[in-house]
Amino acid sequence: MTDDGDHPPFPLLVPEDSTDLDDVRSALRGADAVDDLGTDLAATLAWVVAVPRPRSLAASWELLASVAARDIAAARVLEPHLDALGILDEAAAAGIAVDLDASGSWGVFAAEGPGVRLEARQDAGTWTLHGTKPWCSLAADLDHALVTAWVDDERRQLFALDLRDPAVTARPGPWHARGLDRVVSAPIDVDAAVAVPVGEPGWYLRRPGFAHGGVGVAACWWGGAMPLRTALAAAARGERADQLARAHLGRADVALWAARAVLVETATVFGAGGSASEGLRAARARAVVADAVEVTLTEAAHALGPSPLVADESHARRVADLQVYVRQHHAERDLARIGGDAATEGGRW
Repeated sequence: MTDDGDHPPFPLLVPEDSTDLDDVRSALRGADAVDDLGTDLAATLAWVVAVPRPRSLAASWELLASVAARDIAAARVLEPHLDALGILDEAAAAGIAVDLDASGSWGVFAAEGPGVRLEARQDAGTWTLHGTKPWCSLAADLDHALVTAWVDDERRQLFALDLRDPAVTARPGPWHARGLDRVVSAPIDVDAAVAVPVGEPGWYLRRPGFAHGGVGVAACWWGGAMPLRTALAAAARGERADQLARAHLGRADVALWAARAVLVETATVFGAGGSASEGLRAARARAVVADAVEVTLTEAAHALGPSPLVADESHARRVADLQVYVRQHHAERDLARIGGDAATEGGRW
């Protein structure tokens, strides 16, 4: 999406004349009208709730990338909200009846952690949740969340949870982050809160949208790295620029260009319908984008030195935010899973 004002254009994921971009443009105009987007959490959440869901998967990733180019924390708030609404739409399309009011702000809490467990129990047709769920981003600030909980020793099921329920307590930490410091991701404690089931056990992970949502996060990483490419380009145009300055830009440019090509190709394949290897394709796309972001962070550090990290608040915050956000990619562990899947599927592309 073409950025305005302080945000120079970067390559589009969606053709600029596509009508799918109408809602994206509208959402970005709203973002640009928010004072302190990403730093004023209440104002950012008010904007997020008003954002219409884009018409296509590619347009959704375009929006996420464009928001991340403006402010990474704002994209980090928007992404799970859109993901949750997409999951509810996917459930409705699959004939899954979910009786709830979907208005307000949403999160998706599906992580697990050592020593804690969230369990779901059913009594007389009513489901309640019990225990602790880790890594619940903005739980103290959101209205609702889609949460996975264990229904037995081996199976998890998705539930819609009212985070304003007195039976839900959002912990303030620990959260000592320097990046994404405003997007607190801490545990919640749940004491018999009533929840609404969304699909049967295992449906959350089996649905095609699970892979789509994972690449949406990668689109945020990519968009968040693009202004660093802009800073490298400015340095390469400077009076003191040499071949090294241009080489730093070139390496970041090639990495981000390749990541964009992967995002476009992945959106095209996913948009055309089901793929037998959607999970593997999504994991590959995330790995390519994560690598491109790591390369860009390194090239920016080497080319620009310490000055913007200590004297340019926007640049320093972007670097810190991006370093935390991209750690949702588990590096070699995710590559090992890709290798296992590729071996099982015979190396199929």
